[in-house]
Amino acid sequence: MAAGRGSSPGPRTARQRRGAQAHHAGSAAEELVARHYERAGYAIAARRWRGGGAEIDLILRQGATVIFVEVKHSRSFDAAAARITPAQMERMMQSAARFLEGEPNGALTECRLDIALVDGTGRVEILPNAYGQG
Repeated sequence: MAAGRGSSPGPRTARQRRGAQAHHAGSAAEELVARHYERAGYAIAARRWRGGGAEIDLILRQGATVIFVEVKHSRSFDAAAARITPAQMERMMQSAARFLEGEPNGALTECRLDIALVDGTGRVEILPNAYGQG
């Protein structure tokens, strides 16, 4: 059999390794945040929900309220918060509106958009209603 056929791909490039590490770190941060909310009595409705042009990391429920959560992780809370852009906020609000279309009360559903920051040690800081909506 010729080299490369039927075997795993060759060594990854440095960029591919960094991308894979970032993906795993992001997944771990999302899991930390999900557990944080669950301990506080929230129920997870969806993870990585796609719609309206963006992905929402976590969608939670607490009673009749729907909570949309954007998770950001970095070495520090400040560095994580700095990774949030106005364009990203707008896309998330559009996706949240798309999700609410499927709710019984539609756009009248009580909701909020939180930002969850995770630092390099795994500590979680929640910024509730961070976008001032809901």
